[in-house]
Amino acid sequence: MAKQKKNSIINFKTIWLPTLLLVTIILGALFNYVWKDVLPFNFALIPLVIGGAKVIIDALEATIKKRKITAGMLVVLALIGTTYVGEYLSGAIVCFMMVFGEVLEDITMLKTKNAVSELVKLVPMKCRKLIDGQFQLVSIKQVRKGDTIQVQAGEKIAVDGKIIKGQAAINEAAITGESMPVDKKSGDSVFVGTLNENGVIEIETEKLGGETVLGKIIKTVKDAQDNKGNAQKIADKFSEFFLPVILIICAIVWFATGELIRVMSVLVIACPCALVLATPTVVIAAVGNAAKKGVLIKGGDAIEGAAKITTICFDKTGTITKGTPQVVSTHIMKGVNEAEYYKTIAMVEKNSSHPIGKAIMKNISNQSRVDVKSIPNAEFEMLFGRGVKATYNNSVYEVSNKKCLEDIKNVPEEIKQYIAKEESKGRTTMVVVENGNIIGGIAVADTIRDNIKETMHQFKEIGIKHVVMLTGDNEYTAKAICEEAGITEFRANLLPEDKLSAIKEFQEKGEKVAMVGDGVNDAPALVLSDIGIAMGAAGTDVAIESSSITLMSDRIDMLPATFALCKKSYFMIKQNIIVFAVCVNIAGVLLSGLGFLSPIAAALVHNASSIFVVLNSSRMLSYKYKGSEKRRSNYDEEGIPCVH
Repeated sequence: MAKQKKNSIINFKTIWLPTLLLVTIILGALFNYVWKDVLPFNFALIPLVIGGAKVIIDALEATIKKRKITAGMLVVLALIGTTYVGEYLSGAIVCFMMVFGEVLEDITMLKTKNAVSELVKLVPMKCRKLIDGQFQLVSIKQVRKGDTIQVQAGEKIAVDGKIIKGQAAINEAAITGESMPVDKKSGDSVFVGTLNENGVIEIETEKLGGETVLGKIIKTVKDAQDNKGNAQKIADKFSEFFLPVILIICAIVWFATGELIRVMSVLVIACPCALVLATPTVVIAAVGNAAKKGVLIKGGDAIEGAAKITTICFDKTGTITKGTPQVVSTHIMKGVNEAEYYKTIAMVEKNSSHPIGKAIMKNISNQSRVDVKSIPNAEFEMLFGRGVKATYNNSVYEVSNKKCLEDIKNVPEEIKQYIAKEESKGRTTMVVVENGNIIGGIAVADTIRDNIKETMHQFKEIGIKHVVMLTGDNEYTAKAICEEAGITEFRANLLPEDKLSAIKEFQEKGEKVAMVGDGVNDAPALVLSDIGIAMGAAGTDVAIESSSITLMSDRIDMLPATFALCKKSYFMIKQNIIVFAVCVNIAGVLLSGLGFLSPIAAALVHNASSIFVVLNSSRMLSYKYKGSEKRRSNYDEEGIPCVH
């Protein structure tokens, strides 16, 4: 594995100019106030010329690039004015503060972008490719779709693909945020950047580069700054009118006082750097923070939208529930031997490919009820719409739904009660029959996800009170799931178009609606809602494309932390704009016009506001949601929910 060279945030290239300016400014002050008349010229001209050249070039480049006069031209006018009135030292300090402020901004912005660089480092530079029957170490650039690569224990996977040979425990934390390794075998999908913790696997390459799941994550994080929310659009619009307004104020100050110094102070403090930085710094920091936890947030619009959500709609299957059936209860009739009971079920379901049959066999195997390998192969028959039957040694065994009761004359009352009880909970109930006699029952259901009730409580903690489940299942099943999950409202028997109608209904009532689904069947609803959230979307292109927020894992308990991050980010954006940008600028312009701020003081205040914006925004890089005080034990040090 090639070692990645770690980039240093602070280096000579970054700090040489501000250092030179600071040294020459100090010397200029000494020559001005201590060693007077030692030099035949004003030494402060040196830092003014050096720094002024940098500031003017940057302003001209920005003007040419954007094809319009930028607010940076205010600083250029301020430098020209301070030079004209002989305030060389003031002009030099303005230059230093502009250059030094840019360095601090660049350093902090670089920190916010480290999430991308860390993700890029996950991609191995080399891998073992099958060439002429032998695995050879080659550059990842030599791998193409359809190629077979080998990944040994301790190595990172270099492509998206399917395992065609071998099995291994894969740590997918980089993609899904889930720290526990996932056991993978032949036929399972694997993703670039994930770690093979043990075993040797061979993978058929399906996706490379930007087409991979990791590539899409990197692109989402990189594009975050370009996807501007409404707050940033307002700030950009404000900046367009800012320059002419400030020039008018400067003209008023000049005509009212006749003091050019005051005009220079207004120009220096008025540059709206803090306003321009207010939103993108928060967005990049928040998106980077979420990406490290396996959550993709598509920029400023998604953050602002999530912050304003008042209603969350959940699909049931694969979202509230795990999406796969599991055995939830059994009933053995009196006088029936437990071992024989499970042996009978195993013999009937052994050759079944139905999801219910697989769930039953998995339960028997996991609970070590019987030795599955010792179960004989019986003559198997599928009874469509009813169940399955097996014949062995002239005995007939059946595991079917309650339709089989029609063939049984005397159905025990206890089995009728068992079926009624389980079906009232929305469960699928099967009857176990041996030679026409009922020996027991078994109930299967799609179970809810871990910590789902806790998750619903956390939505209320962060201010989202209205939670609704939308499902195509019947009302009994929907009611049972909601009661178990702690959801108070549901709508059942819905077709896909009915889900869209429900979302529209909530929106017409003034609600801001988030839809949470699996990203495939729910894609139209994800697009229609104000914020679409796709779960378990690793490897699912349609989920990433149709959603505003994507959870790469199926951890629904990540949602409250994600909404809390968006709410906090939106608050920080408003704080940056109102407090550090608009209020500071208005106060600064007023004080400068009244003569209370010199150009030097104005430069200090202006750059201080920009620096505070960047530092304030960078707090989102380490933001962690841990719920209320009584629930903080449910989160790890990274603010990720723990699975109990």
